[in-house]
Amino acid sequence: SHCLSFKQIFFNLNSLITEAKCGFVIILMALYWCMECIPLAVTALLPVILFPMMGIMESDEVCIQYLKDSNMLFFGGLLVAIAVEHWNLHRRIALQVLLLVGVKPSLLMIGFMITTAFLSMWISNTASTAMMLPIANAVLQQLCDTEANAEERNCRLTAVRDGQENRREEKYTKLLKGMSLSVCYAASIGGTATLTGTTPNVILKGQIDELFPENGGIINFASFFGFSFPNMVLMLALSWLWLQFMFLGFNFRESFGCGTKKDGDLEAYRVIKDEYKKLGRMSFAESCVLVIFTLLVLMWFTREPGFIPGWATVLFNKDKSYVTDGTVAMFMSSLLFCIPSTFPRCQSRHDAPAEAHSALLTWDVVHEKMPWNILLLLGGGFALAHGSEKSGLSQWLGESLIPLQNIPPFAISILLCLLVAMFTECSSNTATTTLFLPILASMATAIKIHPLYIMFPCTISASLAFMLPVATPPNAVAFSYGNLKVMDMAKAGFILNFVGVITINIAINTWGVAIFQLNTFPSWANVTKTP
Repeated sequence: SHCLSFKQIFFNLNSLITEAKCGFVIILMALYWCMECIPLAVTALLPVILFPMMGIMESDEVCIQYLKDSNMLFFGGLLVAIAVEHWNLHRRIALQVLLLVGVKPSLLMIGFMITTAFLSMWISNTASTAMMLPIANAVLQQLCDTEANAEERNCRLTAVRDGQENRREEKYTKLLKGMSLSVCYAASIGGTATLTGTTPNVILKGQIDELFPENGGIINFASFFGFSFPNMVLMLALSWLWLQFMFLGFNFRESFGCGTKKDGDLEAYRVIKDEYKKLGRMSFAESCVLVIFTLLVLMWFTREPGFIPGWATVLFNKDKSYVTDGTVAMFMSSLLFCIPSTFPRCQSRHDAPAEAHSALLTWDVVHEKMPWNILLLLGGGFALAHGSEKSGLSQWLGESLIPLQNIPPFAISILLCLLVAMFTECSSNTATTTLFLPILASMATAIKIHPLYIMFPCTISASLAFMLPVATPPNAVAFSYGNLKVMDMAKAGFILNFVGVITINIAINTWGVAIFQLNTFPSWANVTKTP
């Protein structure tokens, strides 16, 4: 019996040591990600080195985590986004929307926010911000110049003219700050609406599939969009109201115009129209990219819509999930390398040989614009999650968090969202999501609540980086472009962080419950295992 007790003690000690080793790797990576002492992607590769050396997982098992289905989904979505940017289709869409909205200050702000948010659903948040800010600056500059000319014609007294000039400069400086913040905030908010809109969303899907393999594909493009898009619209509207209050006030006659038309409005409208005319007619390449992009979105929505069998279920997935959103993304993006960028024309045998036309997308363009580090960051997150499961760290964390079941779930969700929103101001949203989601999954299984009830809100909260210029690249672009001070961004972003957390938790407790059946603890989440 003594021998058996020693063996049991040794087994338990060895198990505890394995959990501690995995915890050490996670803490080390968290510190490296926060301090950025080495590149984020290099930190994401540490599990490949440390897990095999510490006896947590074999090297083959670690390395395979870096090329999972979620990576292919994100890679395919990025390829289509690169094609949209390469052929300037996003600029055409943006200018067309602005022509429809108008140039009154409030309408202009909401127009820029809607356009930026829509583009950020499909292309990178940074690219959307970098494209929209010069357009906003040009329009505001034209409004300011036209108003200055009108004042100069109507006023002869130098003293009066100087006073008007100071008020005008102050007004447009404030308006430029508000417009710059509205663009960068809309980029972050828009990225939360689609599964491929920003990296944390893909991490959520990958972690759910990794930690709960029997979940039945609960997160796909359609279900994610069904929950996140209404939340994005609500968050965008509230953000616009707050920025309107901060930088424009609520003078509806001045902000909305109330039917009046000024020379400045016509001139600013002409600036946008001239920019649109410079693009010329839509080329064959733009048309092809638009068709592929539209088909991709339609195929994502109809693959497994939920309320009816999707085309993938009818044709391929009768007994297993053979075709996923990643399959669709790779299929449609591969067409970009096959279709020529110019319309092929027939020629007679007497004509000179035609020049070979490049495809819609070439590997040189992809190599230049693809953020390869993001794919490694995704893989590092999946490796951490798998290592936590294999080592027993997830189970240990879950058992340690059991006392939290005495707290109402909605309170837990709000507190965790605030914690993630605060943490993401100092760390990348990718690193934040990667670190928090496995812990949140362990907590959910320990206190018997639906994992998505806390994982989904915290994933979106990781994109609420509104307070600091260094919090996210769109903020940094806007800060350098809009004559902003740190305090300007901090004051606007502090309130928006709370607004975002509130809207997310309203969403998860209303239509989120209906979409994902969050009021029950699913059988697939009961994954209690011995290490």
